[in-house]
Formats: sequence, C-alpha cells, structure tokens
Amino acid sequence: MNQVKTGGLIRAARLKNGMTQLQLAEKLSVSDKAVSKWERGCGCPDLSTLPLLADVLGIDMAALLTGDLEENDMGNGDLRKLKFYVCPTCGNLLFAADEAQVSCCGQKLTALERREADDAHRLTVETADGERFITASHEMTKGHFLSFVAFLTGDTLVVKKQYPEWGLETRLPFAAHGTLLWYCTRHGLFSQRI
Repeated sequence: MNQVKTGGLIRAARLKNGMTQLQLAEKLSVSDKAVSKWERGCGCPDLSTLPLLADVLGIDMAALLTGDLEENDMGNGDLRKLKFYVCPTCGNLLFAADEAQVSCCGQKLTALERREADDAHRLTVETADGERFITASHEMTKGHFLSFVAFLTGDTLVVKKQYPEWGLETRLPFAAHGTLLWYCTRHGLFSQRI
C-alpha cells in the first residue's frame, strides 16, 4: 500500500461525498486526527477498518489498497458491446456497458464470451402478432438449462429470465435487427443475429 496515494484517494473520496474529516472519523469510530494522518500519507488505516472505510467512501477495496481509481474511457454506452456476467455460486446475472470490475458472492467475475450458436443450441424464432416468439428444444433440467434469453440492439436490451422447470417459450418485442443472446448453464453464452 502506498500511503501517499491511498491518503490522496481517501481525501478525494471524502470530499466527493461532502464529508468533513470529523464526519468520516465518526462513521469509522476513529479520531479525526487519524483521518488527517491517513490523508497526509503519514500512516494508513488499520486493516480491520478498510472494509468499512471502502463502504463509507463508496469505493472498491482494491482501489483503496492501491490508491488509484481507474476510470473507463467513455464508451458512449453502445449496448451492442454489452458485457454479460453470471455468478457461478448464486446465478446472479449482471451487465456492464463497458469494462468493469464485477464481483458477486466474494468472487471476481469475468465477462462471458459470446459464441455463435451451433445447431445444438440454436433457438427457433418466429414472428407473430408483432412480437418474436422464441422456443428451443434445449434440455431444461436443474443442472442444464438456458437461464436467460435477451434481445439486444444499439440502444435497447430486453431480458427474459428462464427457469429449469419451464420449457423455453418466450415472447420478445419485434425489432427489425438485433442480436438474440442466451446463456446455457453448461456451455456458456450464445448469440444469433436477427
């Protein structure tokens, strides 16, 4: 830990949150002199204080330890480049429009890699009543199923959660062009242009 960089980050985050040194100290049950010492780079917070400090300041623990907040370049929010994350422990589904550090259940997650659908994972898409009707013959058991189906355009994302007890039948709004995405719990993220 670089005390000077971490101290500068603590100060910047404290000011961004509109807190005085005394207010931050009270939230952490330390003295305002301790906060001043950290911010000047003359010491660093006790390890037991770091999780609460990160939470109060609204910054990541890793950033607090390195003293550096890495900001992404503006990606203009093009949803066609959307990254999908699935927690292997709880199945939580997360999205990021640009590079991000994503974690769930104490694990750092990596973005799923999209693959063009093979014949075994291809979905059937029909247009009816101004909607897209999506079906699949894919196995839908507790250990092997499609956990979500999504339709993605440059400015819209529609996600339909799926459950192993259900057969896959879902309706999505009609759009002239876009990408259909779905996640197989065994084989990963698949895509199909429409």
